[in-house]
Amino acid sequence: MQRTKLSLLLAALLAAPCSHADDAELRARIDRLEAEVQALTAALKQVDAKAEAIANQQEARASASDKTVAEAAGPAFGSTTIYGYGELNYSHPRASSQTQADLRRAVFGFGHRFDDDTRFMSEFEFEHAVASASDRGEAEVEQFYIDHRLTQNTDLKAGLFLIPAGLLNESHEPTHYYGVERNFVETAIIPSTWREGGVGLHGSSDFGLAWDTGVTTGFNLAKWDPSNTSECQGSPLGCVHQEMQLANARDLSVYGALNWRGTPGLVVGASLFTGGAGQGGLVGQQAAAPVPVAGDRVTLWDAHARWTPDRWDVSALYARGSISGTETYNQTLVHDSTPIPSEFFGWYTQAAYRLWESGRRSLSPFVRYERYNTASAYAVLPATLTPSAHPTESVASVGFNYQLNPDVVFKADYQTFQVDPTRNRFDLGLGLTY
Repeated sequence: MQRTKLSLLLAALLAAPCSHADDAELRARIDRLEAEVQALTAALKQVDAKAEAIANQQEARASASDKTVAEAAGPAFGSTTIYGYGELNYSHPRASSQTQADLRRAVFGFGHRFDDDTRFMSEFEFEHAVASASDRGEAEVEQFYIDHRLTQNTDLKAGLFLIPAGLLNESHEPTHYYGVERNFVETAIIPSTWREGGVGLHGSSDFGLAWDTGVTTGFNLAKWDPSNTSECQGSPLGCVHQEMQLANARDLSVYGALNWRGTPGLVVGASLFTGGAGQGGLVGQQAAAPVPVAGDRVTLWDAHARWTPDRWDVSALYARGSISGTETYNQTLVHDSTPIPSEFFGWYTQAAYRLWESGRRSLSPFVRYERYNTASAYAVLPATLTPSAHPTESVASVGFNYQLNPDVVFKADYQTFQVDPTRNRFDLGLGLTY
C-alpha cells in the first residue's frame, strides 16, 4: 500500500498545474512532497528488512525440521552408529543367604545405513559379567539382520531378528519396562529375548495397523534335558530354543503379528508362531532313552494391549503355548525326570503412574499381578502314567522406576509368590540405554 501511495504522490506532483501557483507555493509543495517521499522510502526499507528477517527465520525452522527428520530416520548414508543397553541388579530373597548382586547383561549394537532403503542392525550381549567354560555368563549374538525398504509401507528383513511377540520381546531395554527383572509371563511363557533366523516382511497401513510376518527357524525338542529341572520347568520353550547356534532347520516355522495404533497412546495387538519341532531327529538327546518322533509341533500365541493416557501406563497380556506329539517320549522318563508339557500359559495386568516429574526426571510407581504355569497340562499316557499338572503361580509386584533422564533409570520392587513364598524378594536395579 505504501508503494501505491508513493506512485500517486509522484503522479500528482508531475501533473500539478504551475500556472496558478507562484514559485514560493510551488517550492513549498515540492518540499512537502519530497519529505513524504523520503518518509515512505524509509518505511519501505523497514518493511523489506522485516520481510527478509521472517524469510530467514522460516528457512532456519525448515533446516532444523529437516535435521530432526534426518536424525529420526537414522544415520546418514554410509555412516555407522553404536548403541546399546545394560543393567545391574541386586536381589534379596527371603533366604538371605541367596542374596546376590549381578551385572545382569551388557549389550552393544552396531548399525549401518548403506543407502536410503537398506540398513544393517546388530546386537551382541554379555550376561553375568564373565563368560567362560567355568562361569555362568554367556556371550551371544542377539540380532544380526538387514532391513530393506520395498515400498513406502513395506520392508523386507533377513537374518537373525527378534520375533514380534508380546509387548516386551522387541522392546526389552531396561528403560522400557517396569520392575527390576522382566515379568515372568514374557520370560517363562514367551522366551526373552526370543530371536530366530529367517526372512520376514513388515509394514504399516494409513489407519494405524502395523503387521509383521515371515518364515524362520524354530524349536528343537532334541535339546530337551529332563534332568535340567530349573531351566526346562522354568521356561519350556527357552529350554528348546536354538538361538541360531548350528540350528537344525529341517522343520521351519511361520509367524505373524498385528498391532493397531490408530488411537494416540493405545496399542492393541496379537501374535502367532507355529512350526515343527521334531527336526527329524531324536527327542530328548540328553535323556537315557531318546526316541525318534515325527509331527511334533510348537505353537505359541498372545494377545496384548497397552494404554498410556497422560500420566498413566496401563497394560495387559495373555499368552498360551502348546507342544504336540510328546506322548511317546514322556513314557520313557522316570518319575523324577522332567517331562515335556503339552500346554502352558500366563497372563498379567500392570498399571504405572508418573507421580512426579521435574525437567527430564520422573518417578513412576507401579503394581503388577501375574499368573503363569509352565506345565498346565501333559499329553495323556496309558495306565495312569500321565504327570500331574503344575500349580499356577501368582506373583504380585509393587515398586517404582526413577528416571534420572529418559536413558538412565533406577528401580526398586518387592515381589510375593503365592505357591512358593520362599521366593519372595526385594530387588534394586540400575538400567541404561545409549
